[in-house]
Amino acid sequence: MLEETSKNELFHVYYKRWITVYKEGAIRSVTMAKYLMTHQWLIKLVPNLKLCELTRIFYQQLLNDYAAEHERQTTMDFHHQLKGAIIDAVDEGLIERDPTRKAIIKGKTPREKKPKYLNQFELHTMLTKLNLKQEINWDWFILLVAKTGMRFSEALALTPKDFDFAHQMLSISKTWNYKGDGGFLPTKNQSSVRKIQLDWQTIIQFSQLLKGLKEDKPIFIRTKGKIYNSTVNSVLTSLCKKANVPIISIHGLRHTHASLLLFAGVSIASVARRLGHASMTTTQKTYLHIIQELENQDVDLVMRSLSGLS
Repeated sequence: MLEETSKNELFHVYYKRWITVYKEGAIRSVTMAKYLMTHQWLIKLVPNLKLCELTRIFYQQLLNDYAAEHERQTTMDFHHQLKGAIIDAVDEGLIERDPTRKAIIKGKTPREKKPKYLNQFELHTMLTKLNLKQEINWDWFILLVAKTGMRFSEALALTPKDFDFAHQMLSISKTWNYKGDGGFLPTKNQSSVRKIQLDWQTIIQFSQLLKGLKEDKPIFIRTKGKIYNSTVNSVLTSLCKKANVPIISIHGLRHTHASLLLFAGVSIASVARRLGHASMTTTQKTYLHIIQELENQDVDLVMRSLSGLS
């Protein structure tokens, strides 16, 4: 790569080749798409910037220009995707000093966040509005995600043979390529391959629903057309409106499932395993606000316990 590169090469050209050499085939297609989008922003913002011109002030201006149209967290992601390539360019002697050092991350004021999850009463109320027919539909999909916390792509990939009715277990071992041309794909990571315990009511319902279906065919993919998560989110939005509860997304059902488990006293380790998180750190970061609330409840409980000792 070094032999083909000079200090006078355009930064976006170097970055595109760096992506091809170091990232192509090593990261998931979804992540790759983010790197390619970053490349498109380089072409838009600094089409004529050369590697030798990439100083701290030029880099900071690049971040500022990007931040003018994006929130701070998105700008942080943009910075991290560029930094790997820039550090390599510094190591190769194409850039004299690291221009990313002490970079200031800015961004637009975040939009008002939509509710990420429902409480137990809201979830129960919403689920009473489900139209659970005698054949598979999106309402059954919503019920199963609410009860398992599966990712959208994991639920789409379910086949009848993934259900172990005798042991009340559901096996997650693949995902569905709904963003592409369909077909099975590996799970997000090795930790995502897991078994989820199901309640007896769900087991009975699905044992009846799946009778006669082909063992290796996805149960929720009923047409040859492409599946969009917006389709299922639209069904869920309608249900939330009928139930007069906050409108959440399908991914919000995953957050709802996790939050209910945490509030019920289920350990972070167990929740992480059920969700298929690579580590408990992911669970802790995602549900920090809930964990902090539970810790406050624990402090109150400890104080009450200690006061009774005197």
